[in-house]
Amino acid sequence: MRSQEKRSRKWLKVTGIILLLIFVAVGVYSYTVYKSLKTAVVTMHQPVERIQPEKRELPVALEKKVPFSVLMLGVDERKGDKGRSDTIIVLAVNPNNNSVKMLSIPRDTRTEIVGKGKEDKINHAYAFGGVPMSMATVENFLDIPIDYYMEINMEGFKDLVDAVGGVNVQNDFEFDQYGFHFGKGDITLDGEQALIFSRMRYDDPRGDFGRQSRQREIIKAVINEGVSVSSLTNFSDIFTALGKNIKTNLTFDQMVDIQKNYREAGKNIQQMEIKETGTMINKIYYGMVTAAEKQRIQTELKRQLELEAK
Repeated sequence: MRSQEKRSRKWLKVTGIILLLIFVAVGVYSYTVYKSLKTAVVTMHQPVERIQPEKRELPVALEKKVPFSVLMLGVDERKGDKGRSDTIIVLAVNPNNNSVKMLSIPRDTRTEIVGKGKEDKINHAYAFGGVPMSMATVENFLDIPIDYYMEINMEGFKDLVDAVGGVNVQNDFEFDQYGFHFGKGDITLDGEQALIFSRMRYDDPRGDFGRQSRQREIIKAVINEGVSVSSLTNFSDIFTALGKNIKTNLTFDQMVDIQKNYREAGKNIQQMEIKETGTMINKIYYGMVTAAEKQRIQTELKRQLELEAK
């Protein structure tokens, strides 16, 4: 038992469960918390069967601090179908320059849907083929390997916000939505309010780009609350919310390696955006990305993942 207690004390800041939500760090100060954490991760773990050859010849060696990528899918499940991945974020994590590149891909982006043989909105990949088709489609669009995924049930996301005691965010313009008023400046949100705040886009002059910005605000706020000392008293609620609402192909041991070797990178999150032009095709709205813009994004991500010379 002494050896178990000694090992558990090393978990002063276990980073990576939320990985994206990433890098919510939770202080682990007892064997009970350690055990609860491990149980939650086992519940979250769901391997994925890839539908095309992986872009990496060898698996990522996390113990050797190899840069890696994560696809985060925020899924709104609809009655009678799988739903669509209305939030698509790619994280490129590099422990050598201690940074994370965080790219939001607008859900209306027109691209090839790998496995369907046609072009469509990128968020339809999830509806057609779940996580495997989403990973393959994003890999093809960005021309980088997608090493891991994290699927988040957006309805359950509010449970996570409530579990950390609510979040504080910076709102850059005032608006009303579903009976709630969101003032300009620093505001405090509970789970339901955070979900509404992150989804609104039609009253935002920036459209989906504004929605993406608010989603990133919520993610950073959850991270900030997760690392606070007060969150230690809520570890049971936090782990329950994670286990119920998040699926990932990351194992517990891989998360341990991430906590050990990539923790500093999580303190420096650099946001990226894709420039698109809205276009109507057969009376359907799409976000069109030029070849030059796609090349710019691909180059930046490849450098971050050390896939080509800087």
